Amino acid sequence: PDGATLASGSSDTTVMLWDAASGQKKQTLVSHAAFVFSVAFSPDGATLASGGKDNTVILWDPASGQKKKTLAGHKNTVHAVAFSL
Repeated sequence: PDGATLASGSSDTTVMLWDAASGQKKQTLVSHAAFVFSVAFSPDGATLASGGKDNTVILWDPASGQKKKTLAGHKNTVHAVAFSL
């Protein structure tokens, strides 16, 4: 939300957090078992969601890089994640 951090998902199963101004990598988040197709920050910036080919959504604390929770139950790839106000 503050525009300072960019999140990207990759076929290498990681989510990376980047400093948007400098382009420097800040953190690599590892927990998905397959491609990561989508990432989204919550409106307050306190949570990052990632979804992927492993049929899960993972909720992260972007400040610490720690996984908060894994949401399982999809029967196929998660192509998109989004937060609602």
